[in-house]
Amino acid sequence: MSKELISLAIEELAPLIEKQEVSPVELTDAVLEQVDTLNEQNNAYIAITHESAKKAAKQAEREIAEGNYRGKLHGIPMGIKDNIYFKDEVTTMASKIHGDFVSDHDATVIEKLRDSGVVFTGKLNMHEYAWGITNNNPHFGPARNPWDLEKIPGGSSGGSGVAIAANMSIGTLGTDTAGSIRIPSSACGIVGLKPTHGLVSKYGCWPLAWSLDHIGPMTKTVTDAAAMLEALAGFDRKDPTSANVPSVKYTEKLTGNVKDLVIGVNEDYFFKNVDSEVDKLVRAGIQALVDQGAKVEVVSIPSLQYAEYAELITSLSEASTIHHKNLQERPHDFGDDIRYLFELGEIPSAVDYLQAQQIRRKIKLEFQQAFEKVDVLISPTLPLIVPNIGEDLVNINGKEVDLIENIIRFTGPGNLTGLPALSIPCGLVNGMPAGMQIMGSAFREDLVLNVAYAFEKTNPLKGARPQSLAATSVK
Repeated sequence: MSKELISLAIEELAPLIEKQEVSPVELTDAVLEQVDTLNEQNNAYIAITHESAKKAAKQAEREIAEGNYRGKLHGIPMGIKDNIYFKDEVTTMASKIHGDFVSDHDATVIEKLRDSGVVFTGKLNMHEYAWGITNNNPHFGPARNPWDLEKIPGGSSGGSGVAIAANMSIGTLGTDTAGSIRIPSSACGIVGLKPTHGLVSKYGCWPLAWSLDHIGPMTKTVTDAAAMLEALAGFDRKDPTSANVPSVKYTEKLTGNVKDLVIGVNEDYFFKNVDSEVDKLVRAGIQALVDQGAKVEVVSIPSLQYAEYAELITSLSEASTIHHKNLQERPHDFGDDIRYLFELGEIPSAVDYLQAQQIRRKIKLEFQQAFEKVDVLISPTLPLIVPNIGEDLVNINGKEVDLIENIIRFTGPGNLTGLPALSIPCGLVNGMPAGMQIMGSAFREDLVLNVAYAFEKTNPLKGARPQSLAATSVK
């Protein structure tokens, strides 16, 4: 029974927990057993909090038995990315420098999940300081993709992607500065939503690049992502970038009706230099929505040609500012890959940085103009097939190209503009998941989620599941 329980989504488990047909204790024990079984091979968790998780599960069980059911997330076990603060617990940022850092407060998102009754099972692996897309971590080791243990899970939220795909967490959070929610979601075959900048508080999350950072849900289904966003969204005075906008019941907006929806397709940027098999899957995904009544319109966003420059200058400059002191005093305590990036970040001038912000404004304006004509923009999440751990080059249609430059090409614009963007599985290429990205205008997560929900109903993965689970799942 435990094997079946941990494979269920929040939307399936919540009614069973509310009716007391499934106990949070039973579910948490099953998830922890899966973690204990798989973590040596998948390396999704940096720390596993057995004792506190079991205590929280028992409390949730008591509350529900007494008629104090808090909602869909009550009693749901979750591991959390290790750059999000827990009061009085170590938060390492997957680094050596912060290896024993203990926060005196919870992050706002942790407060919200605690209030919703979530049971926390531990801290998840990530790229050091969230500054990378492979999750090849020199201090804690690489997280491994459960679809193929030799493949990267994507990053920086690699442990989060692995945990969901391998049933080691029922839901979780990722952080996203250039794609770090959507990249591992695409690579691991799950749903990942980067909300509009300011919708979800970043207070209590170690920053990578403050003007690009986001926190959002990573889940098994679109409905789960909507449910988590309901719990996470909201104005926070402690976050200076927080937006004060009306609350939305996102789960109630999931009708699956896309009749007369206008899908924008940008061929010049979002379908340029894409692996041919990934291209086919995404175009088939668009056609599946057209078959349900949607329409397609080609849109032009000329300034996207400068997006990679603006993303690079902004992220390098802001990240190096945050880490400047440690770079001067403890350079060799950083992993080689991110130390190099921090050193690069010392090079751009104030002129370079401000020019990048002008480009951002231009790109944002052009996206706004595009969304006056279309409801959503759809593209591949990644232009490539997930590579092996340790590879710096990747093959796209017979040409060897740089992995880092290419893997963030289609996700970075969502961070530059702050617009909502979701990755949803759209099929398999050589046994590995591929993702389709759905972008919307500011604070239209309801629309983005509903389009994803309509597509999810077509069952794009056809029931496929990670190969590594077959022989090792909890019995």
